[in-house]
Amino acid sequence: MPYIINRFSGTQLLSVEDGTVDNTTDLKFVGKNYSGYGEIQNENMLFLLENFASTTQPTKAITGQLWFDSANNKLKFYTGGSLWKNTGGAEVSATQPSGLAEGDFWFNSTTNQLYSKTSTDSFVLIGPQAAGTGDTQMRSVNVFDTTDVARPVILGIIDSGVQYIVSATEFTIRTTQDATTPSLADFDVVKRGITLAKTKSSTNGVTTGAGSAGEPIIWGSASNALKLGGTDASNFLTSNNTSFNPASTPVSFNDVGYTVGAGNDLLVNITNSNEGNISNQVGSKINFGASDTPGSPDVIAILENAGVGGTRGIVPGANNLYTLGVSGNVWANVHATTFTGTATQSDSLKVGSSYLTATTANTANTVAARDSSGNMAANVFTGTATQARYADLAEKYTVEKDHPVGTAMFISDSADYEAAPASSNHVCIGVISENPAYLMNKDIDGQAIALKGRVPVRVKGRVAKGQAVYAWKDGVCSQEEAGIVALVGMALEASEDDGEKLIECVLKV
Repeated sequence: MPYIINRFSGTQLLSVEDGTVDNTTDLKFVGKNYSGYGEIQNENMLFLLENFASTTQPTKAITGQLWFDSANNKLKFYTGGSLWKNTGGAEVSATQPSGLAEGDFWFNSTTNQLYSKTSTDSFVLIGPQAAGTGDTQMRSVNVFDTTDVARPVILGIIDSGVQYIVSATEFTIRTTQDATTPSLADFDVVKRGITLAKTKSSTNGVTTGAGSAGEPIIWGSASNALKLGGTDASNFLTSNNTSFNPASTPVSFNDVGYTVGAGNDLLVNITNSNEGNISNQVGSKINFGASDTPGSPDVIAILENAGVGGTRGIVPGANNLYTLGVSGNVWANVHATTFTGTATQSDSLKVGSSYLTATTANTANTVAARDSSGNMAANVFTGTATQARYADLAEKYTVEKDHPVGTAMFISDSADYEAAPASSNHVCIGVISENPAYLMNKDIDGQAIALKGRVPVRVKGRVAKGQAVYAWKDGVCSQEEAGIVALVGMALEASEDDGEKLIECVLKV
């Protein structure tokens, strides 16, 4: 009797036959009465003692198995799916590993950073913070002032360069600092709050080259300012001085907006507090134009409201010239009651009152489409066929077992099945068909038996074209006459082969 080897969970792992050795796992399991079992069992104990120590992982591991990775001096365990996890420490890899559980660590060997797996299947950086080629982080340090007092500050560092200093007090920086402190050459006086690099006392609080030279600036909104670039207030547009000619700064208007044209033809304004409007007050058209030639714009589109009998909507500036959307920059959805024109693609086709999609499968309520081989599938075709691909008329009959193509069949007297291989004393009803042109009773059990047409027939012995073939033995036919009841058909080809082969015949059953 074989040994049944069960897992600790109680499920069967394997069965070991008597006198055999099973090699399904990395350990060998010995069956009853196997000679030489001692070496195998001793080796198994050694493998367990050393935890399969090797530079390569075991090839037949099961869930829970230990392996000492001698190449990296790490003990690992198998979780299934070809994944080995470290028993301690972090997973070390250049790319994000898969299969880690919440709380597991991953050390990125490319950036030398440690990450932890979260409950949302993502990784959060533990440290150190780094980006670019140098040090990038916010660092809390002590900076010495000119009186040798250590001032606690926060340094904003990008690629090892200090971009700003956050301080709770104002002080002047000492020329020399601790060796671990990044260079502070772009600073002299640190103000309470945020001091940007290259904003020194000698410039009266203006950052040298701010913006234009790529030097640091604060980009955002402030509720108040002490200065506006040193520009006098008289140079700014006010509500009581509407004459202006700005060089770059946009002009702001209230919601009533502004008009363009001698007759206030075009109005730009805001309605309902937040709705922007561009509308004509004279005429019925608004033209939108663009051109690569300054001063000579093409009218691309016309917004028109011509009233009854005229065009009402958006029309192109010229016929069959301009495009709505381009490849790689398309509109997400277009909704309309009627589309007039030619469509290169469509997701569905209206059939009656329903919209149906196309498929290559024989799926209900779909549009039939050809597959990659040019074939079309359907459950039932209704209509008149002028041609058939295959050559015979067949019908399904139950059989004891599947018989080879070309087997001559007769009606069996068995109560368990309907047809069986015919011999010389039987009335043949047909021949096992391979590809019927028309199959009757296709959904019942059994094999397709060709009743009429031209089909391959199993024939033993020499065959002459045009001669009759008769049922001979066990579904195999012969040209030897065995009586009219055993007639199968007329050979359509000749053969000098004395053995059994398939001969195409016209059925005469």
